[in-house]
Amino acid sequence: MHEQIGEHILWHLPVIGAVHADTIMTTWLVMAVSLVLLGWIGASYRSPYVTKRQVVLEAVFNYIADLVTSVLGEAGEPFVPFFVALFIFIFLLNQFGMLPFKAFALPFGGSPTADLNTVVPLALVVFCMIQVVAFRKKGLGYFGHVLKPFAALLPINILDEILRPITLAARLFFNIFVGELLFVIITSIIVARISIGFFNLSVGVAVVPILIQFFNFFVGTIQAFVFTLLAIVYLSLALADEH
Repeated sequence: MHEQIGEHILWHLPVIGAVHADTIMTTWLVMAVSLVLLGWIGASYRSPYVTKRQVVLEAVFNYIADLVTSVLGEAGEPFVPFFVALFIFIFLLNQFGMLPFKAFALPFGGSPTADLNTVVPLALVVFCMIQVVAFRKKGLGYFGHVLKPFAALLPINILDEILRPITLAARLFFNIFVGELLFVIITSIIVARISIGFFNLSVGVAVVPILIQFFNFFVGTIQAFVFTLLAIVYLSLALADEH
């Protein structure tokens, strides 16, 4: 097996330039899977019986809804669908890397969130949404928060605003990228048939990829939750009434 870490198939598009084709194809595949999965769950509501898929989806929806309303209050109810969709989408993006598409030399695969070209736009969407919502609520007065509590803190407050989407993107990217990197390293050791003296290292670590996949699933779930939670908190800070 030969795989370059961070290597991507490129499309060269007019005006836009080079884009990561494998990340784009994988993201669109995840979106298609999401629609099929949600459609499959939605179809179960035609039955008078409660199914396990309904229970799981409603548990996720209710948990995120409770989280949003507990932080934002009743004013947060209109944002529940957005944050539920955000969590589910990032969760599926994170977990898609567990499927061995690249091992079969397919032109897609891996977790799109292990690519900055995915996580940065996600963070910017959240950042722009927060700015628009806060501006609609408070008008031009919203931007006065960068002068609080003292005008001398203007540079620090502006830096704080800029760093929020950066930290959102960086936290998600590095956690998912490191998980995929670790999996590639261990798999490479197994394929290379490395022995240290009488000890066959490749055989010794053969079970590790399975453990890494469980670890990556756990990390992917936690990071989807953390990204969503921080987005909710940042929105609550922007909408908070001045005292």
